[in-house]
Amino acid sequence: MGGVTMSLTTATTAARQTDKHINIYEPHEWKHSTKVAGVTWKNPVGTASGTFQYAAVRWFYDVSQLGAVSTKGCSPIPWEGNPSPRTAEGPASNLNAVGLQNPGVDHYLEDDLPKLKKAGALVVANVAGHCDDDYMQVVAKLADSDADMLEINVSCPNVTHGGMSVGTDPVALAALMDKLRPMTDKPMIVKLTPNVTDITVPARAAVEHGADALSMINTVLGMRLNIRTGEPIIANKTGGVSGPAVLPIGIAAVYRVRTALPEIPIIGIGGIDSGEKALEYLYAGANAVEVGAAALFDPVAPLRIARELDDLLDERPELAAKLAAGKTWR
Repeated sequence: MGGVTMSLTTATTAARQTDKHINIYEPHEWKHSTKVAGVTWKNPVGTASGTFQYAAVRWFYDVSQLGAVSTKGCSPIPWEGNPSPRTAEGPASNLNAVGLQNPGVDHYLEDDLPKLKKAGALVVANVAGHCDDDYMQVVAKLADSDADMLEINVSCPNVTHGGMSVGTDPVALAALMDKLRPMTDKPMIVKLTPNVTDITVPARAAVEHGADALSMINTVLGMRLNIRTGEPIIANKTGGVSGPAVLPIGIAAVYRVRTALPEIPIIGIGGIDSGEKALEYLYAGANAVEVGAAALFDPVAPLRIARELDDLLDERPELAAKLAAGKTWR
């Protein structure tokens, strides 16, 4: 890793001795910013919700260096998540069915958010719910918080709509957004599921009913079986597939939505583990990207990718200028 000033082990030890977070990279002056729904990110790379934990990564890098930090989905009350086993491996991918385990929005406001803001991060608070009322309770508490943006995860099973993801039903999604949009002036991102026939349909519903930006894709539905027992490996039977294998799916989703909705800001997600792959999303029409699964095996992946992308944009001044102005390549 270019620019690393000390090993991860040395950095972690030094940080723990002083109880301070440490940036294992040399100080970096970001050259290429972007704008998402009017909010300036110092670079086009953030973390993907569910894959970032400040308590862990603060030993490895300064989170204020990222374009944005999208935090784990928070619910109105603590959720225990799904039973174990929750994860399995796939070809160039992993599956998970964690079930959005989290300590709830009150803990988020008292602990997680203040720590991130004190560290200087631009924070995207991810909102989870099993029904419209869940989403409304969380947004009500985040409406006047220090979070910079809200990301509404509409891929949860929604009990008021027959247990299906509200993100697969444009009518249900429109109804949810009609309730949430008046509750806050914060920029609102809707995170879309790829598990639909045509992702432009829910995308349009979200935008027409108040979304300021879209992020895509959430995980793809998948399964692995234990060939000794013939049973699913994951207790939940199915899980969300992420990692390098979903890269083409995510890029196609961004490209299709950008073509259908040329003005809406888009954050690309899925299979990004290098600056080059992040660049593909920008050429597909994204304003920014979020790094997820790569951070699970390389804790510094989001910052490494951001620095790689910053250098790649040096050679692409037309694209860099569009991003800085809040525009996109397409």
